[in-house]
Amino acid sequence: SGESEAEALAAADASKYAHRAAPKLLDDPITLPVAGAPSTGPESAPVTLVEFSDFQCPYCAQAVLQIQAILKAYPSQVRLIFKQFPLGEMHPNADFAAAAAVAAQKQGKFWAMHDAMFANRTDLSRNNIFAMAQQNGLDVKRFAADLDSASVRETVKRDLRDGEAAGVQGTPTLFINGQRYNGPIDLNYLKPVLDAALKNPVTAANRPVSPTPQN
Repeated sequence: SGESEAEALAAADASKYAHRAAPKLLDDPITLPVAGAPSTGPESAPVTLVEFSDFQCPYCAQAVLQIQAILKAYPSQVRLIFKQFPLGEMHPNADFAAAAAVAAQKQGKFWAMHDAMFANRTDLSRNNIFAMAQQNGLDVKRFAADLDSASVRETVKRDLRDGEAAGVQGTPTLFINGQRYNGPIDLNYLKPVLDAALKNPVTAANRPVSPTPQN
């Protein structure tokens, strides 16, 4: 427009696009559908975490230890609910691993397979997942049948739809009493957030529905 460099830089700096507000640490609360999802921790816990995760995601694997530390630090106050969110375009084995986790849940072995698959995130081939299932005491014949069932595939798709409806764009994504958390999944960062949630409990309407815990 014929302006000087200094004038152009000043105009750019004054633009509404130049200074974006930092995202809120916690988004506004929403109600998440979680009926039937695997959970750990007391059903009566005042704080419910809902995690959308992908078994092949390196960041999800890193988050496992931090979430375990949270559950250990708040054994009676925090409950974790797990939702599948496989990023199939990025992680070719994520969809199969998600189905394996749902199939394992049908035998009460979700958390055993959860831990095994995250520990072996770099090799989630069909053969290795079946080996993990056998090592963790699953009925492998039943496991194979469930893996290929329509109900298991629909459960994974439902979790994906729930995540997309909640605005999940990547993994891991954590919701605290229905509020999406936008900070690092690290006990040191989460502790003040959890302590604040315990001091200021939200109404039941702003928390996820509480299903019967399933392993």
